[in-house]
This record gives sequence, structure tokens and C-alpha cells, in this order.
Amino acid sequence: MSKIIHEIRDPIHNFIRLNSDEREILDSRPMQRLRHIHQLALTFQVYPGASHKRFEHSLGVMELATRAFDVVTNPNNVTGKIRAHFPELRDLEKLSYWRKVLRMAALCHDVGHLPYSHAAEHCILAPDMKHEHITMKIIASSELQEIFLNLVPPINPTHVLKLAVGKNIAKNADFSDWERILSNIITDDNLGADRIDYLLRDSHHIGVAYGKFDHFRLIDCLRLLMSGEARGKERSGVPELGIDKGGIHAVEALNLARYYMFKQVYLHAIRRIYDIHLTDFLVEWLPNKRFTGDAEELLSLTDNEVNAALYRSQSCRNASSVHAQRIVKRNHFKVVYAPAWNTAQIRGGGVKMIYGKLCDKFSKELLRLDHFVEKNKIRDFLVLVHGDETVSSIDLSELLGSPLNAAISCIYADGSIYDQVAEWLHEQGYGSTTELGKAG
Repeated sequence: MSKIIHEIRDPIHNFIRLNSDEREILDSRPMQRLRHIHQLALTFQVYPGASHKRFEHSLGVMELATRAFDVVTNPNNVTGKIRAHFPELRDLEKLSYWRKVLRMAALCHDVGHLPYSHAAEHCILAPDMKHEHITMKIIASSELQEIFLNLVPPINPTHVLKLAVGKNIAKNADFSDWERILSNIITDDNLGADRIDYLLRDSHHIGVAYGKFDHFRLIDCLRLLMSGEARGKERSGVPELGIDKGGIHAVEALNLARYYMFKQVYLHAIRRIYDIHLTDFLVEWLPNKRFTGDAEELLSLTDNEVNAALYRSQSCRNASSVHAQRIVKRNHFKVVYAPAWNTAQIRGGGVKMIYGKLCDKFSKELLRLDHFVEKNKIRDFLVLVHGDETVSSIDLSELLGSPLNAAISCIYADGSIYDQVAEWLHEQGYGSTTELGKAG
């Protein structure tokens, strides 16, 4: 007798269970490809444990999204206004269908990732394209459509697509309030399952405690809420994904976790220079210096093919070999200048000015500038205080109303000119070489 429920052990969620229909999607070519896409690009060059893949993250997002769905649709957690707005909540057959769609969408939400995930996406995709746009193409492909439509009962692939990427990406799709809310369970910047899982998972594999928070409490307090007059005329009477006031501290902890993970891990200067070297390599290695965004082309390309190309190139003499050597032989650029980690100072553009002067004096090919300042964003979502009454999160939490912006701005130099650059910086009064550069 074939097994109906399949169990997968997971270091974050212990067991992840899926049925045979979901197993069919999991075994598909687009999903199995994610076994060969590193979640954090070349971060393992700095944190050796960071070798986890998009595959297990996708399973984790499915698990968390399902828990969230079960909480927000529990009759005990549904307010009268929400029950009146969503007839789906009163139809068990529809609820069962949308639960399946949500799980499929969560499972497929990352199928469009390029090799090494985000590392070079901003340079090798067209300016108006993100990996989510390729996710849409793959979900809409005949390969996955055939699986969705042959299930009993069948699942509409368009429903999966919309929930997987959200309204901000699928801009031409017509979203109902119900679809928008379910998509937010996966993709929401404040409360989404994607963010919850990657913080927990990255923290675990890297071996740091920064990304941990009480996600059990957060999910148990999730609610579907109806905005009131305080949201303004345009947003009044609009259903949103929010939280019971008992979970506000868990959301604060999530945002602190994200901030510290950015400061300590994602914006680690040596981790970032590996992304830069990988980008330089891919631009030289890819035909026309760019990835076309074609879904079928992507499905034939994983980290494995890039790794093979890196090892071939590093022993050759071609345009990409120098970049390959920096990665394979760990001959990466070192930080030669960085200001105090003060966001206001970084925003001022002083590092860019110094970099321009260095490029005038030294070879630009032996220097790199890394400048990233996170955009201001307060964490504004609805909080249920009692009965049907809701308030904004920023009215309850000073932390959520004050953006925690991570930033990095530093200059790297090749070892062949490192000492000369450091000496010139010192002579110009820009400060001595950073300890981070020496240690990297």
C-alpha cells in the first residue's frame, strides 16, 4: 500500500509532513533543482556551516504557512467583521481547497532563483526583472501545470502563482481580498512565513543566535483583521494580515533578529566581497553577460554548473579566470577602508568620494566599492486590541515605528596594492587600515 503522508526530518521544524499530491510537486524537476541552489550564496566561505539550500527552506515555508493558515482560519480567532467579509471561512470545502493551494504556493515560491540565489541577481537579470518573475514562468509552465490540473480535485495553477509571488510582483493579475491575504501569509514583509523561516534557518546553519525569536508565539497570534477609520479613507474597511496584541513582542523580536542578522551576517564585508567576485565572474562567463530570464534555461543551470565553470576557469587564461581564482583560491579583495558603522555617516556619501579618488590614483580593476543602505521602512500592520477594535502596530511599539536600517559602505583592494592604498589613505587623513580588512 502506497504511503499517503510522507515525513521529512528538518533541523528547524523537526518533522515536515506532506501528502502524495505535494510529494509529486516536490519530486518535480523545478523543485529538485533547489537541492543545488545555496540559500546564502558563497557565505560558506566565511561561515562553513552555511551550506543549506533553497530546497529545505521551501519545505520550511510550506510548514509555517500552513500553521499560519490554520491559526487565522480557526473559528475562535475570526472576528465578526472578517467572517462577514470572507464567505470562504464558512465553507469547509473551499477552505480545504485554499489550504492546498497555499501549501503548493509556499513550496514553489522560490523555484525561480538563479544559481547562488541573490548573489548576482541585480547584475545578471534585466533591471525590471526579479527571480519572482521567473518563478511565475515556471509555475505557469506546462510541466507544473500538468501536475496541478491532474490532481484530484485539480488545483488552478493561476491560484498557486498569485499566492506564491504576491500582488507586488504579479501586477497584471486580478487579486481578490482572499488571495491577497493568503499571499501575505507567505510573502508579507512583517509577518510572512518566508521571512520567519529564513531567519531561523540561516541562524541555525551559520551557528549564530541572532536570528532566533519566539516564532511559535508569533504564529499563534496571527489574525485576519479589518482596518478601521484610523487607516484613512483608502485603507478603511480593507482586510489585512495582522496580529493579536499578545504577539507584539514576538514581532519586535523578529525585527531585531533580522536587523542583527543583516549587521552580523548578511552585510559581513568578506561575505559581500565573495558576492562581488561571483558577479564579476558570471558577467564574463554568461553569454551576452546576462541571464535571459528564460525558465527552461534556468532549469538547466544550478550552482553545480557554476562551480564546474569556476574550477575550469581558474586554471585558464581568459576574461573570467582572475575572478574565478579570487573565489577558488580565496584570493579575495580585502577591506582597506570603512567608516565607523554609522548609518548617517554612510548616507553622506563620503566613502564614494574617497573611492573615486582612489580610482584616479590606482587601477580601478584592483578596487571595489560596496555601498548598501537599507531603505527606511516602519513596520506598520494591524494589531487586535479587544473585540473588533484594531490599532496600528506603530501606535503600540516604539521599536516598530522606528526603522532599524542596516548599512555597509566600504572599499576593498587587491593584495598587490593593498599596502600602497592603505598608506595613501593614511597620508590623506582618512584613517588607518581597518582591522576587519587585516583579519579577512
